[in-house]
Amino acid sequence: MKNRRTQKRVFRVVFYLGGTLLVAFWLIPVVIAFFTAAKSMDEIMSSPLMWTPPESWTWENFTQAWRDAGMSQYMLNSFIVTIPSVVGTLLISSLGAYALAFYRFRLNKAVLILFVSGMLIPFQMLMIPVFRFSDTLGLINTYGGVSLFHVAFQLGFCVYFLRNFMRTLPYSLIEATRMDGAGEFTIYLRIIMPLALPSLAALAVLEFTWIWNDLLWSIVLLHSDKVKTITQGLANMQGEFITSYNMIAAGSILAALPPLVVFLIFQRFFISGLTVGAEKG
Repeated sequence: MKNRRTQKRVFRVVFYLGGTLLVAFWLIPVVIAFFTAAKSMDEIMSSPLMWTPPESWTWENFTQAWRDAGMSQYMLNSFIVTIPSVVGTLLISSLGAYALAFYRFRLNKAVLILFVSGMLIPFQMLMIPVFRFSDTLGLINTYGGVSLFHVAFQLGFCVYFLRNFMRTLPYSLIEATRMDGAGEFTIYLRIIMPLALPSLAALAVLEFTWIWNDLLWSIVLLHSDKVKTITQGLANMQGEFITSYNMIAAGSILAALPPLVVFLIFQRFFISGLTVGAEKG
């Protein structure tokens, strides 16, 4: 018994020590970016040690990145694109997942495979068709155009994920509710959606992060400075402020704050939602 307890304690110490080292290693670029954003260009050029704290903290870089580099407008544009995209993706995918999980029809598996197969197509192969299709419909340089394509390309994963979660719910619950006279939309809204809240929250975090950080579709569909997203803004900063490493670092930190805040808000749902959604295929 003593040997087992000792082994467990050693395992816990090694596990937590290893986890702490991994987290610290992962945070090194973040710390370097934060230190760089708080330094003046004179200090950056005079010292090759990027990981050292600033001798004098300079917060004007964040102000300049926010105002002079246009990060405020780029961040607003990203919110305008990301929030409708996430809401639309969750709404449509939850409806599709509900149908695939609880409706018994002959092509159920085929439809699911169709959704999953769409995840296997490289987005780069679709750049020219998407651009031509958007240009024909007049969706270039519009928030709605890029949001629609985000919804379309995220549906495969979201339907598959939510369908797996809904399959873990007892089918007898759906049958009993139907026998009581409830309609399909009532069952979906009043029964399934409250039970699927952890999985929806986990998906919301993932989708918000992926869509917020997207650069490919923004470059393809958004060309005007008035509608460019924050990832395009950072790309522009690397061209316009190529020697202003402190401003680029400050802009990167500003761009990373919204996904971090969203994760902190929904973190209690995140792990449980991912785990439950993957229990049954």
